[in-house]
Amino acid sequence: MIEATALTKRYGDKVAVDDLSFVVRPGVVTGFLGPNGAGKSTTMRMIMGLDAPTSGSVTVNGTAYRNLRDPLREVGALLEAKSIHSGRTAANHLLALAQTAGIGRARVNEVIDLVGIGEVARRRAGGFSLGMGQRLGLASALLGDPQTLVLDEPVNGLDPDGIRWIRNLLKQLAAEGRTVFVSSHLMSEMAQTAEHIIVIGRGRLIADTTVGDIIARASGQAVRVRTTDVPRLVSVVDGPNVTSAVDDSGVVTVHGLTTDEIGIRAAQHGLTLLELTAQSVTLEDAFMDLTKDSVEYHGHTTADESEHPALATSGATP
Repeated sequence: MIEATALTKRYGDKVAVDDLSFVVRPGVVTGFLGPNGAGKSTTMRMIMGLDAPTSGSVTVNGTAYRNLRDPLREVGALLEAKSIHSGRTAANHLLALAQTAGIGRARVNEVIDLVGIGEVARRRAGGFSLGMGQRLGLASALLGDPQTLVLDEPVNGLDPDGIRWIRNLLKQLAAEGRTVFVSSHLMSEMAQTAEHIIVIGRGRLIADTTVGDIIARASGQAVRVRTTDVPRLVSVVDGPNVTSAVDDSGVVTVHGLTTDEIGIRAAQHGLTLLELTAQSVTLEDAFMDLTKDSVEYHGHTTADESEHPALATSGATP
């Protein structure tokens, strides 16, 4: 378990993490989300003892990282995949780490096979692609078979097959009762991987709940309805804390009632329904709504760029 209590980090006048408190529990994959500059990497560095908090505290299983007796066996971290000796082979990099913790060569071979770098294990890590560097970084994190994992953007640079492999691995590790704390900018991937989400913005906690709850709150319990008699449907669903809107095609969007409640009311009044669908936003939509006031860097798209998307990146003229 990872526990942060009133965690604060200042760099001069800049507050990177601001009175942040949360608990990451074992047994589930916990996603760590926030816009660029939100303080995610700083928080992870403080968990790993690489940055000292200005105030507050953060512990792993009740102990500050610097006080852990056997840190490599207790916490595995992937914070910067390229933080390796570029002249060493992947195998020698892992062997050097293993020797510092009394871990045998057999475990090194196990993690090499686990992360799929067997064919390049004898190559110098400095020549690795971003994706292969990520796999080597993950092998380093798993080397001590730790109960807690802290992973910053672990799918960065991986192809679709690698992303699926990471997803399944993280779920498997959590199912074994481990604490898995992972950040990512890929909202679609977090929606498929994480069960719990911690969202921060400008260093402050915005949300700490399940993925389903975040999506449900953002969806606002909206239901899409099509019927043969729109005016009657609107009058039937009307009531306290219920709103409805009709678009140009006659589709009614109802807020404040479930699909079951609308279906029962329609049946009681002899209304024919052609469609009755609960509307749900994506995790990305929910995240954008949650963090809209916490984004430091905003891009702008001109009308011409909207009509010609390639202009935004190529600088070409039509």
